[in-house]
Amino acid sequence: MTAHIAIDIGASSGRLILGLLSEDKKLVIREIHRFKNGFVRNEGHDHWRIDDIINNVLIGLEKAKKCGVDACTVGIDTWAVDYCLIDKDGNKIQDPISYRDARTEGAINQLTSDLSRSDIYKKTGIQFLELNTLYQLYCEDMDALERTDKILMVPDYIGYRLTGKMVAEVTNASTTQMLNFRQRLFDSDLLKKVNVKDSQFPKLVEPGTVLGEIKEEWRNHYDLPEKCKIITVATHDTASAVVGTPGRGHHWAFLSSGTWSLLGMERNVPVVSDEAFNENYTNEWGAFGTYRFLKNIMGLWLIQEIARSQDYRHHFSEMAEMASDVTPFQQYININDQSFTNPGNMIQAIQNYCKKKKQKVPMTTGELTRCIYDNLALCYASEIKKLAQITNHPINALYIVGGGSNIDLLNQLTANLSGIPVYAGLSEATAIGNLMVQMIAEGDIDDVHKAREIIGESFPIQVYHPEQNPKWEKVLADYQSFLNDEAKEII
Repeated sequence: MTAHIAIDIGASSGRLILGLLSEDKKLVIREIHRFKNGFVRNEGHDHWRIDDIINNVLIGLEKAKKCGVDACTVGIDTWAVDYCLIDKDGNKIQDPISYRDARTEGAINQLTSDLSRSDIYKKTGIQFLELNTLYQLYCEDMDALERTDKILMVPDYIGYRLTGKMVAEVTNASTTQMLNFRQRLFDSDLLKKVNVKDSQFPKLVEPGTVLGEIKEEWRNHYDLPEKCKIITVATHDTASAVVGTPGRGHHWAFLSSGTWSLLGMERNVPVVSDEAFNENYTNEWGAFGTYRFLKNIMGLWLIQEIARSQDYRHHFSEMAEMASDVTPFQQYININDQSFTNPGNMIQAIQNYCKKKKQKVPMTTGELTRCIYDNLALCYASEIKKLAQITNHPINALYIVGGGSNIDLLNQLTANLSGIPVYAGLSEATAIGNLMVQMIAEGDIDDVHKAREIIGESFPIQVYHPEQNPKWEKVLADYQSFLNDEAKEII
């Protein structure tokens, strides 16, 4: 039986997950390699160490062979929006710059000075974030762009390095805010605004497209499985995570909880109403002709940065335990405030924010963690209500996947405040969705509905039922009032 390997790379770590279907049609997974990831400051910008990533991918495939894998398919997913510039000789011009780099500050206002935000939204359905590829390219070095023959999103670049073939997979390409969902092509007006041509992008392909075998030249340096076929999966990690979410029925929402929190619904058509535009919801393309109508929320990045600011003195589970002993809802903060995007010290950023808003300043690790969990849960509950309202589609269940699915305190808070049951589990949902697209492409599984059925039967899911208490409604109303007042301050 052919094995399947998911290469799942996030902002802080990467992993290779081996997946097989058992005789009773359950998915069995095993991590075979894990490595650290992160950006480094170089020549004034934050760059991803892309060559280190590729080296670790190949080391992981060597380990797969040592595990007895002689033939396998491989899928690659990473974060979105970042890209590599490739010259006419097929070489990268520089390491890709991270979306957290400060170069795009103010870029949205500059680019939209003569092309309205509403027009861009009607074309693309994508939310306005300064980290989007559109604004990164707008701020790109002109000399580098003039030397660019092709622009590849990060997972497409890794696939190119492994196989020599270039594609632009649609789930990641849609996050550029340059794809016109009606034409299903890169929008010519937006490309002109950032001084690039459609010929600088490879052809668009759907998840499940076979890219090809790993180049023989890699075998001179790495002991790889005899057959190693790369399949272009849903290369945006959130798109893979949604495939790996075992939602049932027609009234469920998903929350992919990791460095970012992506909260939304899977739909067959995009939603580009005025209300969706005003609330800055996005319509990212999904696998199998779907759209992920969702809201980007800053997520566990804040917790990760608190831990980093303390030199990882406490494990994340220990931080959650400390938070459970702290009185809840002592501060209201806007999780998506710009000051939390990439501060030098997250603890100081949170404390300064609370001082500015004349709120109690969290001092201990437990208080800081509690502050973040409380406000994440408040944000989730608020956005669930908006999501149902904008789509005119009731939501009766929330499925939480990713690393955050293991945080009992946050999951229960979310259930309490939203008033709906939370189904949590599948910390490796992204890798599982990656594997499922490979298996569907190979004919091992019929379709995504069967895939989700298999996932639900293969892994345990923890259910958090909302606890009845009148205080939840008041806390949520007070939080919304705080956000409304903050919005007025900005105006």
